[in-house]
Amino acid sequence: MSDAFVPVAALADLAPGEALDVVIGDLEIAVVRDEDGGVHALEDICSHDEIALSDGDVEGCTIECWKHGSQFDLVTGRPLQLPAVLPVRVFPVRIDESSGTILVDPTAAPAT
Repeated sequence: MSDAFVPVAALADLAPGEALDVVIGDLEIAVVRDEDGGVHALEDICSHDEIALSDGDVEGCTIECWKHGSQFDLVTGRPLQLPAVLPVRVFPVRIDESSGTILVDPTAAPAT
């Protein structure tokens, strides 16, 4: 089995409560550090409107779309606040402790 994880950013460049947009192939992925320091990766497009979630606000373990206020769980991708009703795709994340690099697996299954 091949290792599908791709390096996307340095952990030191992503403070708790921040998000950044990374591109892997044709995927736009929001890499998010929750307020407790955990790192998550999810599709960077709100399922309600084509707005970048990486531009939204991180609170606890959620991210809020700045345009209409939809909130998504960073772990599951499930919407927690209307108007979004469909989940966004989440991607596995690993941290390479020796280099401090965030790695994301872009081959995760689509949201259901």
